[in-house]
Amino acid sequence: MALGQNHTTVMRFILLGLTDQADLKQLLFAIFLLIYSVTLVGNLGVIDLIRTSSPLHTPMYFLLSVLSFLDICNSSVFTPRLLTSFLTTDQSISFAGCVVQMALMNLHGTGECLLLAIMAYDRFVASNPFLYHTVISKRLCIQLVVVTYAVGVFISTVQTGNVFSLPFCGPNIIDHYFCDIPPVLQLACSDTTTANIILLFFAALVTVPTVSVILVSYAYILVTICRVRSLEAQRKAFSTCASHLTTLSLFYGSVFLVYVQPNPESASAYNKILSVFYTIVISMLNTLVYSLRNKDVKAAVQVRVLNLSQKGICQKGIW
Repeated sequence: MALGQNHTTVMRFILLGLTDQADLKQLLFAIFLLIYSVTLVGNLGVIDLIRTSSPLHTPMYFLLSVLSFLDICNSSVFTPRLLTSFLTTDQSISFAGCVVQMALMNLHGTGECLLLAIMAYDRFVASNPFLYHTVISKRLCIQLVVVTYAVGVFISTVQTGNVFSLPFCGPNIIDHYFCDIPPVLQLACSDTTTANIILLFFAALVTVPTVSVILVSYAYILVTICRVRSLEAQRKAFSTCASHLTTLSLFYGSVFLVYVQPNPESASAYNKILSVFYTIVISMLNTLVYSLRNKDVKAAVQVRVLNLSQKGICQKGIW
């Protein structure tokens, strides 16, 4: 702690984690280790599959590979430290470490919101096959991804700077498992009204337009599905849309409840549980919903498995 004007400057924060009950920690460690393993294996597998399978070299699957990369990064910001907290008694994080974690959370969180909206728009345009190839191209998708990261860096810089420009001179205990904005603001030694307004404004700026794009896109897609004559095709399309919308609702619903409210500091008790969904669980669910339910991805997996099995048979024959 550094001294200054009868105050001490916080050099380290203490993260209380998800629970302080020792009997729950081993169970939670196993659960989150499984989730993280599925997230890494699933998303890395999707990225490799899209990279090596020529039928998947399309704008839609390029965006899906970027989403998988974001999910790996987003989950890796939180889960390894959370797993460590279940095994050790040292729950501290340096001031600089807290800044970095919050900055990465804002970067990847903003990127995920924007990319999900872009993917919804891509599916909206794809509902008109004659229009799709004249509007959507690989070059356009690359440009949109670059813009997504640029906006993410900007929002992250503003939100993180908004928090850590305040003085922290007293308590250093964060009632959370990571350096989230609302609980960190609670520790500031000055009035946080302006900081909370900035948090609310930029959270709404990211979430409201992207949710609007998603809702309009899927509304149009659902109308298009209703015009399909085949009941079996309708059923499959509705099932796919339902799974997408369920995942999106889980992600955006938890984000809205934590950040887009008049006083995001006031409900820290249940915010920790809600945060698990948009920081850790959603990264696993995206792989299952957007990839493993996709017929083209399934076909590419089958081809990969067939090739590997044939290669194995040939090697056995040589030996």
